[in-house]
Amino acid sequence: MSRTGFIQNEMDLKLLVLYIMDRAVAPITFLQLLDLALCDAGVDYFSLTEAVNHLTETEHLSLNGELYSITEKGRRNIEICQSSLPYSVRLRCDENLVKLNDALMRQAQVQTGLQPNEDGTCTVRLYLADEAGPLMELKLISPSLAQGQTLTSKFQQSPEAIYHEIMALLVRHSQEESDQTPEQE
Repeated sequence: MSRTGFIQNEMDLKLLVLYIMDRAVAPITFLQLLDLALCDAGVDYFSLTEAVNHLTETEHLSLNGELYSITEKGRRNIEICQSSLPYSVRLRCDENLVKLNDALMRQAQVQTGLQPNEDGTCTVRLYLADEAGPLMELKLISPSLAQGQTLTSKFQQSPEAIYHEIMALLVRHSQEESDQTPEQE
């Protein structure tokens, strides 16, 4: 039985994997890769597993924990061979990568952490960055782990609004201080 889709053999599948991995903005899991690779009817779970394992063994991909990333060897090879991948497949991959890359970038820009302390309190870490770099890194002591979890959850829902509120509060406070300071003649 012939396969449907543009991905017809193992080499096509390896090129597809390298194409996807080259365009992912951060390391991704196998399931994320599978979701992206299923843009073509010629891809199935088992053949993708074999292709990824082989690309890892040949050092085109690296595996760190559960996250795959492309190596320099993989980047060089896909740069040379990407035109062998059908244009329609590349186009669908690029469309699907937009959503994943947005989520990966957001994950890198908004980070939280909790560290329980011996006295029952919790240290909460809130981090916000943009394309240019870090905007805010704040560490707070929360009276309990439950409250710390609430703080991190609220921060993740609207980190930009919280950042702007902190900035407005600090600016307003510095303006009030300067208004209260007598002018020196």
